[in-house]
Amino acid sequence: MTAKERALKGAVGGAAGTLVLSGLREAFARMGLVFETAPMQVVDRAEELGLVDDWSPRALRLLTLVAHVAYGVGAGTALGLLRRKRGGAAPEAAVGSAMGVLVWGAGWSSWLPLSGVHSPPWEQQSAKVLLPVIDHAVYGATWGLINWRLTRRGA
Repeated sequence: MTAKERALKGAVGGAAGTLVLSGLREAFARMGLVFETAPMQVVDRAEELGLVDDWSPRALRLLTLVAHVAYGVGAGTALGLLRRKRGGAAPEAAVGSAMGVLVWGAGWSSWLPLSGVHSPPWEQQSAKVLLPVIDHAVYGATWGLINWRLTRRGA
């Protein structure tokens, strides 16, 4: 399989994983566990910096959605390029889950704190910092299963 094919299939898995992650986040929000997601925090930071001053609330919500999907698809594309060996459904879900947690860790411990969006996870006091680990593990597992299905021979 070519790099282009792996990237495209990874992107599809990333889009599916993002949808599942968003559904899980919505469930967490309805339970009162999550109030503001990282994409919302990024847009809030852009507002603080005056980058989106004249934007309407609807445009800001759309920006949040687009940023979240773009990040998920971009991460899925990168994972597709990285993942060359294949196993069955369970190993691919497990590998995807680990990769999803790595995606979370890379963002939450590097560019998000550096850009002033929030503090790194090891400085946060709330146990709620674990919720993004869970939903990113689910994102990755979904990515792994979708990518496994799309890359199977004869699929």
